[in-house]
Amino acid sequence: MTGKGKITWSKGAKYEGDFSGGYLHGFGTYTTPNMSFYSGEWRMNVRHGIGRKQYSNFDTYEGEWKEGVHEGPGRYCWNGGNEYIGKWKGGKMCGSGVMKWVNGDRFEGLWSNGLIHGSGIYRFADGGYYIGTWSSGLKDGKGTFYPAGSKHPTLKKCSRPLGYDDGKNFLSHGSSLNLEEGKAPTPSVKRSLSKNILNGGIFKNTGLCDPPRDFICHESSGMSSHTSVGQHEVQDNNTLVYEREYMQGVLIKERIRKSAELTSNTKQRKKFNVKKATRSSCLDIFKGNRSFYLMLNLQLGIRYTVGKITPVPMREVRHSDFDDRARIRMYFPRKGSKYTPPHYSIDFHWKDYCPMVFRNLREMFKLDAAEYMMSMCDADGLRELASPGKSGSIFYLSHDDRFVIKTLNKPELKV
Repeated sequence: MTGKGKITWSKGAKYEGDFSGGYLHGFGTYTTPNMSFYSGEWRMNVRHGIGRKQYSNFDTYEGEWKEGVHEGPGRYCWNGGNEYIGKWKGGKMCGSGVMKWVNGDRFEGLWSNGLIHGSGIYRFADGGYYIGTWSSGLKDGKGTFYPAGSKHPTLKKCSRPLGYDDGKNFLSHGSSLNLEEGKAPTPSVKRSLSKNILNGGIFKNTGLCDPPRDFICHESSGMSSHTSVGQHEVQDNNTLVYEREYMQGVLIKERIRKSAELTSNTKQRKKFNVKKATRSSCLDIFKGNRSFYLMLNLQLGIRYTVGKITPVPMREVRHSDFDDRARIRMYFPRKGSKYTPPHYSIDFHWKDYCPMVFRNLREMFKLDAAEYMMSMCDADGLRELASPGKSGSIFYLSHDDRFVIKTLNKPELKV
């Protein structure tokens, strides 16, 4: 059986679309008696490619599929109004993504195995922000809470936040012929669906279809643990900022500071001779520039290392923190791996020297890990200083003028 056709099963399920060698293969719509539908691409009886599915509980998913499960960019809307737009892997939220809750809260950052995992920004409906790191859905490490109305770092592409219902998030996905799981889009979904999605379709107004810069700004995966940080923490919205440290979701340290104090400290840090590093002496890095992929790799590596070492309990530096075994080596394939998120750069190897030593140095100089990552890995990227050093080194400047990155040649590394 090859070509277009229609088939109806005894229990009421229907399929209309392309066949090849007796298999559902190509584009088609599958409908079940329980009001679930799937309309999109198939491969050997399995949902594979671009498609839209409506489940029997009226949840919907629109995006990419691989061997019957969500894989790649996609949008999932729960019937209660919550919505996730971002990357998926193995049927679970994984990579960069945005979760919007019906109450107005929003999280934008990294996910892994269906849970928030890594750095991110959680914005409450009242306008407050929490910028920090998560581990398996729990706040873990340092972060900063900015009550509504207080001054906070530039968040050009960042959004609001909150927790959501745990039970509806992960639906099992089996064979495309499983009558109880089938779901489909409305009958108006046609073959042009994949073209529309690839051209921007469901991500058109979200920024998630944009190249690298969107991804660099954020990283993580999964469900957020809802805390009372929202409305209960706002005492003096105009002046107070809360610096916090969590361990597996438990608040272990808190410091209340004034916004003016943070602003003052930022200005102090900028006194490293910013006048010589004005925008006129810097080059914005864009795709095609010789430094573009190097910049992306640096930002991805920094996010990975800082996010990994920050949750580790603070301790004194040991001699072993300086030897070869203290180095972090990681391979970042473009499609992602068990330990790294998918990204828009080229495949690269990352080696980080003495991460615990530099973590302690950041502590000594009172550099907050979340703010450091926001400064270095912001969506605006880095700027390259126009004139390289005599050694041929490349200098990068963060967009808030707080940090400089200098590349080293091999002789310098030996020293």
